[in-house]
Amino acid sequence: MPTEQSRLRLAGIVALVVALLVVATGLWTRQSRATQLKERAADAAVPTVAVIAPTRSAAGKLELPARIEAWSRAPIYARVSGYLKRWNVDIGAPVHSGQRLAEIEAPDLDQQLAQARAELATARANEQLAATTARRWQSLLDSDSVSRQEVEDRVGDATAKQATVKAAQANVERLQALAGYLKLTAPFDGVVTARNTDVGALINVGGAPGSELFVVSDIRRLRVYVNVPQRQVAQVAVGAKAQLIVPERPGQSFEATVVSSAQAISSASGTMLVQLSVANPKGELLPGGFATVRFDAPGEPGLAVPPGAVITSRAGVQVATVDANNHVKLATVTIARDLGNRVEVTGLGPDARVIDTPPDGVADGDLVRVAAPAKKEAS
Repeated sequence: MPTEQSRLRLAGIVALVVALLVVATGLWTRQSRATQLKERAADAAVPTVAVIAPTRSAAGKLELPARIEAWSRAPIYARVSGYLKRWNVDIGAPVHSGQRLAEIEAPDLDQQLAQARAELATARANEQLAATTARRWQSLLDSDSVSRQEVEDRVGDATAKQATVKAAQANVERLQALAGYLKLTAPFDGVVTARNTDVGALINVGGAPGSELFVVSDIRRLRVYVNVPQRQVAQVAVGAKAQLIVPERPGQSFEATVVSSAQAISSASGTMLVQLSVANPKGELLPGGFATVRFDAPGEPGLAVPPGAVITSRAGVQVATVDANNHVKLATVTIARDLGNRVEVTGLGPDARVIDTPPDGVADGDLVRVAAPAKKEAS
């Protein structure tokens, strides 16, 4: 039979083995958890991205905001001071060239004209008297009754009186010309688009903006001004056709033609001013309004991506793509057109796998995880 000492030795060995097993199990569990944490950390370090394919944009479509102006616009100002006696046309009224718009009453101008005519009559009487006196003195010179100096004085006085008559006549004609401006007339056929005066209003001479009495506009044909970005300037040539769209007439478009351009790029906006003309026989288009001009410029459909996929940095404009091994490849592109919710770019292939909204700091060669496309719900 085992002795007491043997049993104690056996119990110690068993306890030691159990302790070693516990320690080994703890070390293995700890190592396993550390490995799992490393794997999770490495897995978390790989970002998950959504990949999209570039879409085809509409071929040759260029839409730009524009403003509409009358073909001819004439603000009518007063050339004489006075009071408005009457007006004959109101806003929206069609007028013809030379038609009277209003009449100004100027009593002080009438008095100035009467005074000028009286001064002209006095000058003519003095001129006739001086001329008669000069002829008489010239006849006395033949009989040596007067000196040559006295005769020349009389002739010079008659010449001066003639000049006085001409000055008085010019003054009368000037005041008569001013009196002609008492009647305001239309300079061409058109429509009265503004009337800023009324009967009895004090009229002052002026030409400052906002002081015009009437505005006459020719709206049978309109001018359309549009700022074309420098990148698309070559697509808009003189004679090119475009479609004009205005918000007050949805679903309707008007044909416009490019008639001229500024032939210079504005340093402030990076655009060139282009002028188009559009016929307006029915008066459907309104001068002063805003419009959209759509150019059907030639060209093949381009590739477009969402604005969030475009990266702008010191390296320029780039798009992050994913290769077959799920590594990032930064492609340098050029923005051709900004379509609002899409950006048309060049330098990108149609089969490229583009990262939609790439993470910050993404670089060439980074490993990424491509997210599975979202499943569409059954309708």
